[in-house]
Amino acid sequence: MQKISLLAATALLAIAPTAAMPPPLPPVEGKDAATLQAEMTSGSMYEELLVTLYLDRILKVDDYGPKLDAVIATFPDAKSESKRLYEERKVGKIRGPLHGIPVLIKDNIEAQGPVPTTAGSLALKDNITSRDAPLVARLRDAGAIILGKTNLSEWANIRSNNSTSGWSATGGLTKNPHALDRNTCGSSAGSGAAVAASLTPLAIGTETDGSITCPAGVNGIVGFKPTVGLVSRTHIVPISHSQDTAGPMTLTVRDAALVMTIIAGSDPADPATTEADARKVDYVAALSPDALKGKRIGVLRDRIGDRADVAALFNAALKQMTDLGATVVEIADSRKGLEELGDAEFEVLMTELKADMAIYLAGLPAKNGPTSLADLIAFNKANPAELKWFDQSLFELAESKGSLDSPAYITARDKAARLAGAEGIDRLMKEHDVDLLVGVTNGPAWTSDLVNGDHYSGPSVSQLPAVAGYPHLTVPMGAVAGLPIGLSFIGSKWADADVLAAGYAYEQASQKRVTPTYRVSVAP
Repeated sequence: MQKISLLAATALLAIAPTAAMPPPLPPVEGKDAATLQAEMTSGSMYEELLVTLYLDRILKVDDYGPKLDAVIATFPDAKSESKRLYEERKVGKIRGPLHGIPVLIKDNIEAQGPVPTTAGSLALKDNITSRDAPLVARLRDAGAIILGKTNLSEWANIRSNNSTSGWSATGGLTKNPHALDRNTCGSSAGSGAAVAASLTPLAIGTETDGSITCPAGVNGIVGFKPTVGLVSRTHIVPISHSQDTAGPMTLTVRDAALVMTIIAGSDPADPATTEADARKVDYVAALSPDALKGKRIGVLRDRIGDRADVAALFNAALKQMTDLGATVVEIADSRKGLEELGDAEFEVLMTELKADMAIYLAGLPAKNGPTSLADLIAFNKANPAELKWFDQSLFELAESKGSLDSPAYITARDKAARLAGAEGIDRLMKEHDVDLLVGVTNGPAWTSDLVNGDHYSGPSVSQLPAVAGYPHLTVPMGAVAGLPIGLSFIGSKWADADVLAAGYAYEQASQKRVTPTYRVSVAP
C-alpha cells in the first residue's frame, strides 16, 4: 500500500468535514444530582452515558491518575440498569429527582449483586448476601443506580486506637483529593473522597461518632448525620445500635435533603425507626434561603481549636449568618458538666460492638463465615495482612465486655444519653435560648501515616450529637492552605429539616466549596 506523506495527511485532515468529528463528552466534574437531572430532562444527557462517564472517571482518577483508592468495587449491572431507566424515561415513567442518578455506597452497607459487603476486612471478602439494605432498596425504587462500593476505615474505625483513618485491608488507603498525602478522616473516607473528586454525585456514609461529618468536612463536601432512628440500619455492619446511622454525603445541601427524603422511613426490622414515618418530611420542600432569618444560633466557641486561620473562617461564617438575619449567641463553656461523657460513650460502644456484631454475623445468609467478634479476632491473628499496620486492641477489649444486661453497660448507656441529650444539647439550647448550635467540623487534614497512625488534633463537635442521636450537618466554609474546613449545624432530636434548612441558607449565600487540585502535598 502506498504511504501518504505527513504533509498530504495533514492536507486531508484539513479538508475533512467537521461533521465527522464526534462531539466532546459532557463533563461531570463538580456537577450535583440536581444539575445532572436537569440535563437528562433536557436531553443533553442520558442515563447510560452518565454511568459510563462516572465509570470512566473512576478508572482514570481512582484506579490510575491520582489513584485515590476511594472505590473498592463497581457493580457490573450498573450499565444495564441505566439502559432500563432510560427506557422508562422515554415512555414518560420518571421515578423522581434521582431517576438515573448514580450513587456510591459505603462498603459496610449491603446491596444486591455479585459485590461483597466487607466492612474493609478480608474476613468478609466473600460476604455476598444477595440482599439490599432497606435504604438501598429505597434508593433503587427512586430510580437511583447503585454504581459501586466505597472504601472505609476498616470496621468503621473501631478495631484499634492506633489506626490510620481511610485504610482497610480490602481497599488500601484512601487519599484526599485536595492533597494526596493528607488523610480523608474516618470512617466514611471513600464516600467523602469520591464525592469531592466527582466519582459520583451522591454517596452514602455511616456514622457512629464523626464518621460522616469528619470525612465530609476534610474532603470539602456536605455530610449529614440524621437523627438516629430516621434511617434504617438493617443489613448494615454495626458498631452501636445506640449511635449508628447512615446518611448522605453530597456536593450540596439540596442533594442531601433529597436523599434524606428518599431513605428516611420506618423499618419493622429496626425498632429504632418506629417513629420515622411520622417524623419524616419532604426535606427539599423545607429548604429556604431565608431559613436563618430570625434564628438564634448558639456558637460552640470553646470547640474551635487553636488555629487562628480556622477561627478566621469561622468568624466570617458567623458574620455571613448575621447578615442573613440570624442572632449569634456565644457559648463560652459548652463542656461544663460533661466530663464523664467520653468514658460512658466508650463503655457503650465496646459493649454494643460485641453484642451487635454477633447478631449481624449470625444473620448472614452464608453459614461458613465468622459468627462472633471472637471469630474476627482469631481471623486477624491468622492473617498478617490484617494486622500489618495496627493492632486490634479495641476488638479485644470489646470481647472482654459483658452482655447488654450487665450493670456497667446499663449505667453507662443511661449516663451517656443523659449527658449528651438532656444535660448536653438540650440544656445548651434552653439555657442560651437558641434554635441551633454551630461549630467547626474539622481542622486541616493531617498527613496520613500508616506506621504511627492518626495524629488529628483539631476541633470536633461530633460527640454530643452522635451520643445523643441528634442531627448534625456539615457544610464547606472555605479552606486553609487549600485544605477544606467544614461548618457544623446541630439541632435537637427530629429537627433534621431545620438543620438542613439552616445549612442550606448559609451555603447558598457563602458558596465556599473548593475544587480538588490533586496536589501531591501541601507546600510548606
